[in-house]
Amino acid sequence: MRLYVLRRSVRSANLTSRHLTVSRSVGARVPKSYFHTTPSREAIKPYLLADIGEGITECRIVQWFIKPGDRVSQFDAICEVQSDKAAVEITSRYDGVISSLHYEADTMAEVGKPLLDIDIEDDLSDSNQTPTQSVSEAAVPEDTHIAITRESEAPTNPATQDNLSGAKPETKATNPALIAPAVRIMLKQHDIDIKDVTGTGKGGRVMKEDVQKYLDSRNSVPKPLSSKSAAHIDAAVEDKVVPLTPIEAHMFKVMTRALSIPHFGYSHSVDLTALTNLRRKFNRQLETSSETHGHGISKLTALPFILKALSQAFLRHPRLNSHLETEAASQNPHLILKASHNFGVAMDTPSGLLVPVVKDVQNRSILSIAAELRRLGALAKEGRLTPSDMSGATFTVSNIGSIGGSVVNPVIMSPTVGIVALGSSEEIPAFAKQKKEGEESIIKREKAVFSWSADHRVLDGASIARCAQLVSSVLENIESIGIGLR
Repeated sequence: MRLYVLRRSVRSANLTSRHLTVSRSVGARVPKSYFHTTPSREAIKPYLLADIGEGITECRIVQWFIKPGDRVSQFDAICEVQSDKAAVEITSRYDGVISSLHYEADTMAEVGKPLLDIDIEDDLSDSNQTPTQSVSEAAVPEDTHIAITRESEAPTNPATQDNLSGAKPETKATNPALIAPAVRIMLKQHDIDIKDVTGTGKGGRVMKEDVQKYLDSRNSVPKPLSSKSAAHIDAAVEDKVVPLTPIEAHMFKVMTRALSIPHFGYSHSVDLTALTNLRRKFNRQLETSSETHGHGISKLTALPFILKALSQAFLRHPRLNSHLETEAASQNPHLILKASHNFGVAMDTPSGLLVPVVKDVQNRSILSIAAELRRLGALAKEGRLTPSDMSGATFTVSNIGSIGGSVVNPVIMSPTVGIVALGSSEEIPAFAKQKKEGEESIIKREKAVFSWSADHRVLDGASIARCAQLVSSVLENIESIGIGLR
């Protein structure tokens, strides 16, 4: 007869087999080392998709960094998921072998449900194994002869097989786990194979600049095509169905809901001449001085000053810095006046429009606000904003003027009750006030249009106008704020 003893190597996760050929003979014994069982120290566990932010119930699987059969260690990158607010990289909490994946790339995964199955291994060594069952070395009937042959299969190393078959190992430049999220987003958006891009980063890693350079070369004006080639291309043109990204899908839902709010619009021109002169003065000081008050800012834009001016105005007009609660079953609709001035700042990024939040503006200096804007802007471009960076806004500011345009019609983001859009500044001629009556002169002034939208259910036009004029007054007399004011 033939007996099989199967043992699982804990560290190799491969089965090795030994079979024994037993035939009749006299007075032989079977060594007990061939007959034992070892308790399994591996368990297949479901790996749940954790909650990555408030209100998020599902995420899109952007890409997997592993596949079934791959070995992972703690903190190894498993996959990248995209919620309606931010992209997040999921890492392993265990050491083990991936058993199966529950979702394909580009599909939606539910929060709290299994993301994958992982065969978890403990850290016990073979020397600590304790058999639970053993066949004692017993006498075999005298008419039995035992001839033992052993066949042992050496554990197979997948990497060795790949190398023998001629497959090239993955390099640092193309290893998905080492590619920055912003680079992955650009590659996916423009349907680029990373192998086609020459990396200039450390170890040949592909950077955003490399992808942009590749796009520029690919989008350069092609040589004129022959009429035959042009006819062939025209014949191949077809409509293309483009699914919404998670960020676009979130914007679809939010804006559909937002447009049910009765909006009140108000626009006014703000003289930024004094602000520009003050900024130039501060920037000259920052260029020549190593003192940055611990914020590392070398140049100030107008936006930190405008956020501070809004905060100063909201101290006098707190209803604009509030949330409207309409869904509480036990209460009538009511306003919650927010103590903190948390301003969501709309930013244009490679993955779409994002609104990170500068928190506690009322307690920050101009330099502190500038440093936080720089931090959030860098994370937004790289696709690394966290849910915490995107939540808690009490008012929204759109700096659309940095792209272009003057008068805008911004849309309120519920549950906030207001938003302001900043138009681009321009230099215009204006009449200067003279001491002597009848004397006039034309001077150059820098002005920009601020466009406000407010929830007309709880804010009236007069309240918006008074607050807007106070913002104008603060900015036109900006030296009264001071760069270090909190």
